[in-house]
Amino acid sequence: MRARIAGFAKTSLLDWDGMVAATVYLQGCNMRCPFCHNPDLVSVSTDAEEVPWEALEEYLRENSDFLDGVVVTGGEPTLNEDLPELVRRIKALGLKVKLDTNGTNPGMLQDLLQAGLLDYVAMDLKGPLDQQYSQVCGTEVDLEAVKRSIQLIMGSGIDYEFRTTVVPHYLNPGDVERIATYIGGARKYALQRFKRERTLDKRLSQIDPYSEGQMLGMAEVARKYVRKVVVRGI
Repeated sequence: MRARIAGFAKTSLLDWDGMVAATVYLQGCNMRCPFCHNPDLVSVSTDAEEVPWEALEEYLRENSDFLDGVVVTGGEPTLNEDLPELVRRIKALGLKVKLDTNGTNPGMLQDLLQAGLLDYVAMDLKGPLDQQYSQVCGTEVDLEAVKRSIQLIMGSGIDYEFRTTVVPHYLNPGDVERIATYIGGARKYALQRFKRERTLDKRLSQIDPYSEGQMLGMAEVARKYVRKVVVRGI
């Protein structure tokens, strides 16, 4: 299996709401979001130490009674051709799987959903679905692919959430409302408060995050369009 497992967190209560999960990190991303909080995983490095599948499998097998599931994140996991095989191996251990994705590879997402390999999908929405999207992501983004992934997820029948990291100077309250409007009727939308401690663009360490009150205000507006809205990081 060639999926580049850059590491895994043995136990997390934060990566999958209501679940005790292990988190698997895969290398490589096709975006360059300045506020990325996993900058070490953006580029694929052959020098980086990899975790062999056997080590991950041993841990998951030994702790399958304790764990509810596994979160597969990155980077962008769907860039790995071997992602379906990785997920199948995890599912074979009797564990549920949550996928974190930026939605730029709807073909891979569709394959995983049709094969019944996913129990939960969390898709990042970086900004309003217009020309602003690529500006926020730091690279040119195929918006039609992102929109297709939104449709696939909302029509999948499995649990899911959309989520947006709200970064001042990149997104304002009006932008958040525009995103919520686009995903109107969605099951869940998570607004994540920007953390400036660890970012791809070091200059963002000078930016003050939105206040708790501002985050809650944006969530209140988003609730007009989405069934459930949560705020993280406050």
